[in-house]
Amino acid sequence: MVNSNWNELISKLPNPHFLQTYEWGQVKAKYGWEPLYAVWDSDGKWKVENDPNLLSTFHSPVAAALILKRTIIRNGFAARLSILYSPKGPLLDWTNESLRSRVLDDLQSFAKRQGAIFLKCDPDVVLGRGVPASAEDVEEKSGSAVTSELKRRGWGYSSDQIQFRNTVVIDINPSEDEILMRMKQKTRYNIRLAEKKGVSVRVGTLEDLGMLYKMYAETSVRDGFVIRDEDYYKTVWQLFMSNVQSPVSSPQFSNSPILELPHAEPLIAEVNTDPVAAIFVFYFAGRAYYVYGMSREAHREKMPTYLLQWEAIKRAKARGCAVYDLWGAPEVFDESDSVWGVYRFKEGLGGEVVRTLGAWDYAPSPLWYKLYSDVMPRVLDVMRARGRSKTKQSLGA
Repeated sequence: MVNSNWNELISKLPNPHFLQTYEWGQVKAKYGWEPLYAVWDSDGKWKVENDPNLLSTFHSPVAAALILKRTIIRNGFAARLSILYSPKGPLLDWTNESLRSRVLDDLQSFAKRQGAIFLKCDPDVVLGRGVPASAEDVEEKSGSAVTSELKRRGWGYSSDQIQFRNTVVIDINPSEDEILMRMKQKTRYNIRLAEKKGVSVRVGTLEDLGMLYKMYAETSVRDGFVIRDEDYYKTVWQLFMSNVQSPVSSPQFSNSPILELPHAEPLIAEVNTDPVAAIFVFYFAGRAYYVYGMSREAHREKMPTYLLQWEAIKRAKARGCAVYDLWGAPEVFDESDSVWGVYRFKEGLGGEVVRTLGAWDYAPSPLWYKLYSDVMPRVLDVMRARGRSKTKQSLGA
């Protein structure tokens, strides 16, 4: 069941994110995680519940966090060990030193009580904007202050970065013409080329999900990245797509209010009704996110991916979004980074690089944390190898 109260609550806090929504907690609940909902009030109270409806007494929240909990050792030990993760959380004004200190104190105490090996957080605290060492490079002193405080408290920069630390964002408040003019000339050319070559874009439906997963699997095998099984993606896509956005249903509603219900839609590029590329765009609290992208070898010369992004920008703008997040930029800004090629494509769309704090871990027990950190990379390598093999088998490769 959709919990719009939680989504409304977090939408009013700084930097609300779709990975903090009730829906994302429900996705992860199907895969071994227990979603917990924490709220801090302006009067000094805070509370954690597994049902966000029990937090209705908090009338003036100043911070909140969806915290995912996974128990990893259940039997044979005196204590049940767990790991905790707040994706893109907690949400608060990180420049408010007293509030920041209060939230971190409470989270650290909570991690200890839960028997957590670690608590991982990766809030969107901005460290800088622009490519490092470029003319556009601007550092955020407030971000440096947060980094310093985390270090003083014993948090460490995580070797396991779940989300992209850096991203590229496009300000879509200006007119469509202005947005186009901010793009690189080659990108504008490729958008026009796709239109001239007969590429069309339509909004996908639930009936397209099987086809979209197959295309995503083909992309992962071709480009060498690991994906999950089909059921996982269908769970995510179906849950977010089922949130019908009313009254917005097409780009004509240019003055629509920002809707707090998180939503996702696939955009599918076709040539002669044959799907050749697609993206999934997620919407929440005035922000759109390009999260999944996929394409086929056929008709790549017609540049369907460029037209897809332009249609996504226009649809996000029509929904009342102010920002289009292209979801990911290099950790290191040179050709050695694995996402460099994708970044160059995103760079052409005229966005700004935003560098954030990344994931930091608080480990109540350094011994357990070291053991987990030593073992898990090897386990994940095995799982990734199995995942690649499974994906190839699903394609009949």
